Amino acid sequence: MELKLSTLKEQEFIKVTGARENNLKNLDVNIPRNKFVVITGISGSGKSSLAFDTIYAEGQRRYMETFGIYARQFIGKMERPDVDQITGLSPVISIEQKTSGWNPRSTVGTITELYDLFRLLFARIGEAYSWKSGKKMKKFTENEIIDQMYEEHINRKIVILAPVVRGRKGHYRELFDQIRKQGFTKVRIDGEIQELKKGLKVERYKIHDIEVVIDRIKVIEERRDRLENSIASALRMGEGLIFIHDIESDTINRFSKDLMDMEGGISYEDPSPNTFSFNSPYGACPRCNGLGYLNEVDISKVIPDDSISISKGGIAPFGERRENRTFEQLKAIAKKYKFTLGTPVREIPEKAMEIILHGGGDDLELGLTNNYSDYSLAAEGIIKMLERWYDDTSSEKIRKWAEEFMTLNTCSDCGGYRLKKESLHFKIAENHIGEVATLDLDELSLWLKRLPEQLNEKQKLIGTEVLKEINTRLHFLLDVGLDYLSLNRPARSLSGGESQRTRLANQIGSQLSGITYIMDEPSIGLHQRDNHRLIKALKNLTKSDNTVLVVEHDEDIMMASDYLIDIGPGAGKLGGEIVAEGSPEEVRLSHKSLTGKYLAGEVEISIPKERRKGNGLYLEIEGATGHNLKEVNVKIPLNTLTCVTGVSGSGKSSLINETLYPILRKHFYNSLKDPLPYKSISGIDHIDKVVDIDQSPIGRTPRSNPATYTKVFTDIRKLFAEVPEAKIRGYKIGRFSFNVKGGRCEDCKGAGMKEIEMNFIPNVYVECPTCFGNRFNRETLEIQYKGKTISDVLKMTVDDAVDFFEPVPKVFRKLKTIQDVGLGYISLGQSATSLSGGEAQRVKLAEELSKRDTGKTLYILDEPTTGLHFEDIARLLQVVQKLVSKGNTFIIIEHNLDVIKTADHIIDIGPEGGRHGGRIVAEGTPEQVSEVEESKTSVFLKQILTPKTAEAKQD
Repeated sequence: MELKLSTLKEQEFIKVTGARENNLKNLDVNIPRNKFVVITGISGSGKSSLAFDTIYAEGQRRYMETFGIYARQFIGKMERPDVDQITGLSPVISIEQKTSGWNPRSTVGTITELYDLFRLLFARIGEAYSWKSGKKMKKFTENEIIDQMYEEHINRKIVILAPVVRGRKGHYRELFDQIRKQGFTKVRIDGEIQELKKGLKVERYKIHDIEVVIDRIKVIEERRDRLENSIASALRMGEGLIFIHDIESDTINRFSKDLMDMEGGISYEDPSPNTFSFNSPYGACPRCNGLGYLNEVDISKVIPDDSISISKGGIAPFGERRENRTFEQLKAIAKKYKFTLGTPVREIPEKAMEIILHGGGDDLELGLTNNYSDYSLAAEGIIKMLERWYDDTSSEKIRKWAEEFMTLNTCSDCGGYRLKKESLHFKIAENHIGEVATLDLDELSLWLKRLPEQLNEKQKLIGTEVLKEINTRLHFLLDVGLDYLSLNRPARSLSGGESQRTRLANQIGSQLSGITYIMDEPSIGLHQRDNHRLIKALKNLTKSDNTVLVVEHDEDIMMASDYLIDIGPGAGKLGGEIVAEGSPEEVRLSHKSLTGKYLAGEVEISIPKERRKGNGLYLEIEGATGHNLKEVNVKIPLNTLTCVTGVSGSGKSSLINETLYPILRKHFYNSLKDPLPYKSISGIDHIDKVVDIDQSPIGRTPRSNPATYTKVFTDIRKLFAEVPEAKIRGYKIGRFSFNVKGGRCEDCKGAGMKEIEMNFIPNVYVECPTCFGNRFNRETLEIQYKGKTISDVLKMTVDDAVDFFEPVPKVFRKLKTIQDVGLGYISLGQSATSLSGGEAQRVKLAEELSKRDTGKTLYILDEPTTGLHFEDIARLLQVVQKLVSKGNTFIIIEHNLDVIKTADHIIDIGPEGGRHGGRIVAEGTPEQVSEVEESKTSVFLKQILTPKTAEAKQD
């Protein structure tokens, strides 16, 4: 159904008039309200400037204006975006493409609050089991204890005991006096009943069990009142614990008001939600403090090669021999155990190595001449020393140094579940909360469906409402295609798209109405198979009278939208205009819209006429088993463009980023990061360098920018230092740096921005009032190169700078590579914090491309098409294909079919995500993979390998 704006009443759209933020050219646009609207266009055309810098910024400013004057003085003034007017704007919520923080304690469960609901569920209906005997624990009320007396001990004599000391040392004279004053005459000490005489005490340094004899009674109905009173007194004195000694059978029965294991004699406190929190001292594993892992000294890193002597660095933390206190102590140990520091480590006597590594040689006479320290290597050992430096030092440098000799291991106490043993012995349907948190979300959904059958009536009654809320929230996460995640998945390991979809599920779950949601490429990291689930979730938001505004390049999402806005026609200064708008079909038929031409199939990324077979050499991994990988054996042909595909969570990153890349880094650069488990690798000798280009930021402050990251700014500064006026004034290259004193503006320290601390919300950056964002002082800005100051150059777009510096080959070559990867629209001095993940990745790619390639380089890219329009993808592929044709190899993890169809070789992992993935489903050329029915990628690949132009002709 076509959507005509003329049929809409004025209040039914968000009207933006005269938007001029960044590169927008006095843009006017009417965005239908309560609809699913997609903004598209080539990278840098102005999509984010309209959606985030104009509409979202104005919504935020209006929200801040609602605060009182007192509150606003802490927030500071928010600048109004450069726009004449925005009408019809409802409250805005931005769901951006950013990771969910670096806190190691954050998990999918905590950020979605699902884990909080499970904590409540386990606290209310979980059944306790003893960690000692494994038996179910029970607690008793007074009435239940009395009933049991009449069931099991009727007509028998019993002694009612109140335990007051259990397994502790002391003479307890004062305690006995206190008990005697309360009127009791007997106590049971270590199993023997004794008279409570004045001055009674026990051996001070022995461990004792002491119980007060409350009553000796025969259990008959006539004495029920006395029995009840005695049991109540015993529970009071024993603080909820009571022992019943049957005199005839000489057995002891234990009863507790708390949860208790009768056999093992251990009891638990009543559980609360905090009992199951790894962020609370009540629930966290005491050994790993609720992290689930520990940094432990790795002996293979301490002694990397035992054929080398201590003198030559055989024990790595000591380094090579030199004159210091540590080596004096080593000499003394060597003298005692009759070896030298030149002896290979493997030949040093076992007792001596034990002392060097673990200490214990307190009685060793070191006979040192230098007594300025009481530190003793022999007493402590290198392993304890490293642990102490890692845990206790205030120096980050020393901690990092100690960490080099450590390995991250799963905590042996909690098994990686993060909780103390008591917390892990509360179970529902035979599973503890840690096991539930490790289930993939689709498996968790099945577990919850089967759960009611395994609950008793009381549990059902108590848990109904909590289970209902858990199922609702879980349903939203499954709707956005995150069924392969688990609740214990660390938040920092999520990709930008996964993090965004997690927050999207939270928003859907909140069921707000009348909101404008603004999202930045929610389809990142999502396989085509799951696109319909995301589209359905986005459309469901509009059913609650919300407006959904999405910046997106994905064809499926564009064609599913209610309204499509194409901004262009170019990037940077060449963009900022509405090229086409209307229903997706209207944009598809627009002759002015480049996006429309791609959607219609008039323009397309061509399929290569022939696929490269490579140079006959392979990089081969065998037996990869990390995370969900199932004994994966894979051969990667060299001198090809290889795409690794598969549904989200199938194991692509586990195989490439966490197995292959760490192996290669270890080999080429002696990296200490360990890869995931694998059996063997061959073919490394066929490559001489590995380059991984990910989407992490190129810098975390406004001071970082593309010019400094690619090092082109150093060459530009040299040009300015060569200007005659600069030479006359004696200015060197440092004068034109905004990172050192001399030429920079000292008010903002060369940042061009000043940071305003906001205390309870993120800090804000405002333009420096002294240099007005120019970064340099007045004297430096008087030096000009071809009529431009150093500040003018930083404000140039890459496209402008390529033309400006064309006569300077060294500068031109570096700038041209930035332009070639589709970043001609960004400015040289653009803050690193303002670059998207995809842009940061392409800056890194440009920096690598500006280096001389060896022809034997392996490049690894993870979703390089993030934030790229069809046209930008075509340009990126040209650069990639050019490098492959020189003999290099590219491995690209990708969902974008335009990239996949141009690959020489595809490795498809699956068939599903999480535990149902982790094996190679298909390998070969795109044509070969498209014929494999088990592959979830094949059906979409088959469609894209048929050109749209051919389809159009058939129609």
